[in-house]
Amino acid sequence: MLQLKINGMPTELVEALRNGEMDANGMRPERYVSDGSSLPCRHCLNTVAKGEEYIAFAYRPFPEPQLYAETGPVFLHASNCDAYSLHQSIPALTLKGEPRIVRGYNSQHRIVYGTGKIVEPENILDYARNVFENPQVSYLHVRSSTNNCFTFRVDRVV
Repeated sequence: MLQLKINGMPTELVEALRNGEMDANGMRPERYVSDGSSLPCRHCLNTVAKGEEYIAFAYRPFPEPQLYAETGPVFLHASNCDAYSLHQSIPALTLKGEPRIVRGYNSQHRIVYGTGKIVEPENILDYARNVFENPQVSYLHVRSSTNNCFTFRVDRVV
């Protein structure tokens, strides 16, 4: 069976944003304190707990702007957290949530047409394995189906 790796945001970028670097829109991240509502950290892929500080900013999970490079709002713990490490399983936070948009991209970071679908959280890995049967697909993004926020990236383990 094809092995998959689930990745949150890269730690190097996370640290830069926590230190006040500009986001995808050229703005500094905004700081808040969680009220306990569902605020998913896109690095550790856990919830920001009530009373914890977090940052909000625009994230474009692509190397450069281009017509398929979607940008959306995301959150991070304001303090250090470990990168997600249970790479072969869907994060618990995602499993409790809404259906997700799953979409394949090629090595030029363009959408591979026919790969985008709204998928129930418990079916994401099965759907990802099916999409990766297409040799044009280099990686997948999983995004919110209601707010289009980046949730995580899925890669083949080679």
